[in-house]
Amino acid sequence: MMKQKRYEIRIAGSGGQGVILAAIILAEAAGHYEGLFAAQCQNYGPEARGGYSMAEVVLSRDPIDYPAAIKPDVLLAMNQEGLNRYMKDIRETGFIVVDQSNITHVPEGRVIKLPITDTAIKETGKIMVANIVALGVLCQLTKVVSRGSLEAAILDRVPKGTKELNIKAFEAGIRLAKKVDLNTLPPSSPEELMEDL
Repeated sequence: MMKQKRYEIRIAGSGGQGVILAAIILAEAAGHYEGLFAAQCQNYGPEARGGYSMAEVVLSRDPIDYPAAIKPDVLLAMNQEGLNRYMKDIRETGFIVVDQSNITHVPEGRVIKLPITDTAIKETGKIMVANIVALGVLCQLTKVVSRGSLEAAILDRVPKGTKELNIKAFEAGIRLAKKVDLNTLPPSSPEELMEDL
């Protein structure tokens, strides 16, 4: 499903939002079920909850020589700090997804606003599965890892007794992202494209 050789996804938010777990699930889905090379790394503040949290997944059809994201193709920001901290790093041809439930100041450009946390609450009654809703959004928008592979990886990772809840959240994220047409995003400027070559 992955068209390019290397694809980089960064998920940013705060401790307690499940950012790191979402990245781990995504990497395991790609590596264990899709046969891709996958690397996952993370960075977080000293606070257990409320501090910043960031995780990256690098996917490739070839062995990965550098495991961290260089120029992410996608940034999914779950809070304002995550957006502010990392939006400048995005690849010129990439895009940003913001959780408009938690983010009020959104830049212009190749940005998609979706109510990820509100969808988790509305569809499942649980805020804690917002990260799984986010995975559904990434699945639908990027198409780099299949729905079946991500579902399998979710079921491998989540606690017993929460599998149905998490799959419901994942499916809600897919439905949410189906409303998005990536072709309506503004194009990158020719200067930016030249810099990328």
